[in-house]
Amino acid sequence: MLCNHIYTIFLNLTLVTLFCFGCAGAQQDSNIHDSIVTAIQKWMAAFEEGDAAGVAALYTRNAQLLPTNSDFVSGTDAIQTFWQGVMDMGIKQAHLETVETEGMGNTAYEVGKYTLYADEGQIVDHGKYVVIWKQEDGQWKLHTDIWNTSAAPPAMTEK
Repeated sequence: MLCNHIYTIFLNLTLVTLFCFGCAGAQQDSNIHDSIVTAIQKWMAAFEEGDAAGVAALYTRNAQLLPTNSDFVSGTDAIQTFWQGVMDMGIKQAHLETVETEGMGNTAYEVGKYTLYADEGQIVDHGKYVVIWKQEDGQWKLHTDIWNTSAAPPAMTEK
């Protein structure tokens, strides 16, 4: 009888502990998600203003871009130069939509969709992306940023 009582107490304590840790994890994931969405909104605003330095400031000091058909772009200066080049090509706005986030400690990942616009709202590309985020100086910052287009490739001409 005493054994059953001890077992019941142990089981209840285990369930309460698991429930509490689960709630804390859900709260942490919600905070991470909200922080990432806020940082993405800052990224989009800086991009729309043509502020490549402002965009680059949202990346960690040793961040990397992994753009399609290109080598790694590493470090703040190179990232600023890359995004300035994109802006100079006529891309005026980038819309980013966070689809999923998950974090653990000072690292998180985000999966999302993007749409790039030129003048007068003309869509020039759309696709998907994955970002690894890290906390740096108390802020969530983009650390590894990779994307690929979902647009169909141009039709190949027959010879």
